[in-house]
Amino acid sequence: MTTEAVRNAAEFGAAPTTPEGWVDRAREVATRLSVDAVARDRANQVPTYEVNLLKESGLVTLLGPAEHGGAGQDWTTALRVIRAVAAGDGSIGQLLGYHYLWAWAARLVGTPEQVAAVEQLYTENNFFFGGAVNPRDDDLVIRVEGDELVFTGRKSFSTGGRISDLTVLEGVIEGTEKHVFAIVPTQQEAIVFAGDWDNLGQRLTESGAVEINGVRVPWESAAGYVKQADGTYEFVPRVYNTLNVPIIQLIFTNFYLGIAEGALTTAATYTRDTTRAWPYAGDVKEKGSEEFYIQETYGDLTSKLWAAQALAERAAGLIEAINAHADEVTEQERGEAAVVIAAAKQVAIDAGLEIGTKVYDLTGARATSNKVGLDIFWRNIRTHSLHDPVAHKRAEVGRYALLGEIPAPTWYT
Repeated sequence: MTTEAVRNAAEFGAAPTTPEGWVDRAREVATRLSVDAVARDRANQVPTYEVNLLKESGLVTLLGPAEHGGAGQDWTTALRVIRAVAAGDGSIGQLLGYHYLWAWAARLVGTPEQVAAVEQLYTENNFFFGGAVNPRDDDLVIRVEGDELVFTGRKSFSTGGRISDLTVLEGVIEGTEKHVFAIVPTQQEAIVFAGDWDNLGQRLTESGAVEINGVRVPWESAAGYVKQADGTYEFVPRVYNTLNVPIIQLIFTNFYLGIAEGALTTAATYTRDTTRAWPYAGDVKEKGSEEFYIQETYGDLTSKLWAAQALAERAAGLIEAINAHADEVTEQERGEAAVVIAAAKQVAIDAGLEIGTKVYDLTGARATSNKVGLDIFWRNIRTHSLHDPVAHKRAEVGRYALLGEIPAPTWYT
């Protein structure tokens, strides 16, 4: 452990014991991140310190089993933690959210033996996950060599890769349509990160390309594949396997909401401390914060944010209900949860983009200074909200409302 890590661990103190305590811990992390979030965003450096902060705060093992030293918390708490961290730094909120999904991936698609092994490994070692998973790219090909799978190819996006301990690979067995997920150590010569992520927003997520040059994985580590009597391995499907997409869409929703909350909080501080009242109105105020139109707009935006948060909480409750009976979940349950999550996501995007734009109406011309950095919030939401077209999420909700149709499981629904 580095000197910085030791200092961080000592400052955080004992691990929380309640869900509320973990959300408070996340807010503490967010407060630290918010101090220089704009400067770090502009520098676009590898977020080594930031991930270390997540590790030493205990947030990395929030979902890890208690018997291995994890917090053993549920997804409702994890989503609130993501939201809280994102309020301080949207990039780090995204990294933590993706980590939680990949840490849960074994439960989604793995065998009981794989689940036990992965959760013990990452929890006891405080490992951080990255993922070379982009379903629109089928250029990570798997060659079968006896009892091993050999992954070779390229992924255009690999969020968290360069600062991860473990990487989730997703590829297709050559000559088939069989997808395979596997968790491998990140630090190996066969994995080469391009370091080419330089985008408008979410700049510290390390979401650039990666080259996979012959990563070897034993068949027994192929998530969810079970050895058959004839010696071959086959995937044993269940509805719960498809929950990865609704969960990650809900993760998106929550870090969008966190970013929006951060925008409003930052703007409100500026308005109270700096924004001047308009001197050419009939009812001149002493401070900008006393202006009716400013108060009205804060009320409007805050109401929209609260409504979006409430819908996200409802969606989280549906995920918890499914997790409680993962082996028996029905397609209808899964589909109805996906619809509510689609609704929550679109509302979060709408609220976030509106807030990211209107904070300037609430703060004034001087707030456009780069040293203020209000642009980071809009840039972050605008960048990630393009992950998959929000119009399709609206249509999913529309088809359910109009025709009673639930979305069929795909890589994006």
